[in-house]
Amino acid sequence: MTATHDDPVEPVVLDRREGPYGEVVLRRSGELLQIIANGCFLMDTSDGRSERLLVDAARDALDGRPAPEVLIGGLGVGFSLAHAAADPRWGRIAVVEREPAVVDWHRGGPLAGISADALADPRTRVVEADLVTYVNETSDTFDALCLDIDNGPGWTVTEGNDSLYTPDGLAACARVLRPGGVLATWSAQPSPEFEGTLRNAGFRQVRTEEVPVARGVPDVVHLAVRPG
Repeated sequence: MTATHDDPVEPVVLDRREGPYGEVVLRRSGELLQIIANGCFLMDTSDGRSERLLVDAARDALDGRPAPEVLIGGLGVGFSLAHAAADPRWGRIAVVEREPAVVDWHRGGPLAGISADALADPRTRVVEADLVTYVNETSDTFDALCLDIDNGPGWTVTEGNDSLYTPDGLAACARVLRPGGVLATWSAQPSPEFEGTLRNAGFRQVRTEEVPVARGVPDVVHLAVRPG
């Protein structure tokens, strides 16, 4: 039978791997590429508005310092990295990704079309590590930290990520931020509880920006500034 435009598109698995934190899958659904982790839909290439706002909101919340340096938590489909690298106002750009498969998909794989220019940018460095471990152990510091590794503080991909949104985890995030640095956290839904946790962790100027979506609850970016 010939498919019609109303027929659902059956996703095609392009790669499936057992990573250090479980199964990760890259699949194609029509024109979209999708990343699935342990059966949980993470993101696809349908839009990217949320990822772009995440990066822009972090930059705009800074105090006008020249060539600010940004740490992006999660490579994903590459929208955040590509958008940061397309902005000449950013200085050094580091992206932390814990799944080797995701890095491979960008380096010559199906996602290279999104990130190739950004990965070739001399400002860009990819760190293959778990972000929770990285923010607790690195001696490096940045002007902005953009978190996009989960579907939000209350909907994490793995249980180990839960700790990142606790007071101790946020203290580790603050540790990699320079005084006046900005923490920007993407979430699939608003979280007043997380705003409270940010304030209790010592962050200031805590606020939430909405990202309009076609249906349902808006995506949001939680913003907070490290004092100093």
